[in-house]
Amino acid sequence: MKQRIGSIVLAIIFLICSIGLVLAESKGNARKGKYLFRKHCRACHSEGAAGDRVGKPLSPLTKTQADWKKVFDGYKDLECKDAWEKLSEKDLLDIFTYLHDHAYDSPSPAKCS
Repeated sequence: MKQRIGSIVLAIIFLICSIGLVLAESKGNARKGKYLFRKHCRACHSEGAAGDRVGKPLSPLTKTQADWKKVFDGYKDLECKDAWEKLSEKDLLDIFTYLHDHAYDSPSPAKCS
């Protein structure tokens, strides 16, 4: 009986750990997202930008978490959708994670743009 309870407890622990790993993988890498944002987005979205199509200056602090979600959900309606489509899904997820996690209303907003 004790062995059976032990087996059940181990199975539950394994299941919880597996779910945690799956959830961790579904979130992007904010550190990589910061690098990608600076590399791909800042050319057009910064003060004094010199990109092909200059847009409004952007940083994580320019929007709330909900605003960033709306931007990423509807990026195909943006003027710069061509630039977005050059990025992989993983890169977009990383950039979203960086912007969302450091948004104006996040628990850890960006300290500087």
